[in-house]
Amino acid sequence: QIMAVPMIFLNGQHFGQGRMTIEEILPKLDTRVAEREAEKVSARAPFDVLVVGGGPAGAAAAIYAARKGIRTGLVAERFGGQVMDTLGIENFISVKETEGPKLVAALEEHVKAYDIDVMNLQRVEKLVPAADSGDGYIHLTLASGATLKSRSVILSTGARWREINVPGEREYRNHGVAYCPHCDGPLFKGKNVAVIGGGNSGVEAAIDLAGVVGHVTLIEFDKQLRADAVLQRKLHSLPNVKVITHAQTKDIVGDGKKVNGLNYVDRTSGEPNHVDLEGVFIQIGLVPNTEWLKGSSMTLTKYGEIDIDARCETSIPGVFAAGDVTTVPYKQIIIAMGEGSKAAISAFDHLIRHSAPEAAAAA
Repeated sequence: QIMAVPMIFLNGQHFGQGRMTIEEILPKLDTRVAEREAEKVSARAPFDVLVVGGGPAGAAAAIYAARKGIRTGLVAERFGGQVMDTLGIENFISVKETEGPKLVAALEEHVKAYDIDVMNLQRVEKLVPAADSGDGYIHLTLASGATLKSRSVILSTGARWREINVPGEREYRNHGVAYCPHCDGPLFKGKNVAVIGGGNSGVEAAIDLAGVVGHVTLIEFDKQLRADAVLQRKLHSLPNVKVITHAQTKDIVGDGKKVNGLNYVDRTSGEPNHVDLEGVFIQIGLVPNTEWLKGSSMTLTKYGEIDIDARCETSIPGVFAAGDVTTVPYKQIIIAMGEGSKAAISAFDHLIRHSAPEAAAAA
């Protein structure tokens, strides 16, 4: 009944999911590892620039900051972010074709070439502006209890798959409900699956899956698909794909162990319909990772994105943001890298125009 990979077990019990490194496994086996690491993190001297997030935007920001010769840190829950779960990348200019894990390895190698203090597997839970911290530094509190200080901060926490929030979605997650066609598509070889979402990600997923599974039913809420025309032409050329538009998914059903169907309503006629299948891939966009900022003085949009200006400045002085977590349009790897670079240059400009807390106190 394992329908998502990788899946890790310890003595028959579920231990973890996804790619896990030794540094991820050890804290699960020995809690003192996490405590000792928290003590080391808290002991670090204040940074000039502290980047939160290790995806394309975060890596670019850290490299650009370090090249300025200033004290740079990078704290991330998982280096590489969502790119680690991306297989085919064919629109990264100057690189004809690559894969997510390969690109992340290259990013990590580039970051390590500079004097950047990388703190991986650390989740930030609170940000205290310099004006409220009492010592002139911006404070970041981690889930481990550690606290980091910096003169400026760049937030690049990215985004994650958006859920459709219908009955059965969470119940059958990893038991027929999936979000990454590249990761889990091969597990449904020769079977019937559905893709929910008619944007670029949904249509690309349907095209990808069509070469592996028996049949793909693509379900779109709107009256028409929203993907690029070239993708739609490719989709409609495939013999084992059916497109259903103006349809609202009501629930995902199963036998208690795995998915065996999906119910939807025709939004034109109101007629209920059922599709027999063994897998559902949800591709309806992304949710910015900003829950930890809600309730703070950070200005967020109604969608939860960090509101930034043309210089990547946020509503909090000294705090910048870049990539998919922000209001910048078009969530693309190459755009995130450019935004991260811009945020680092803006942060440096902020630093040279503002004295360090110690200097200000002495004055």
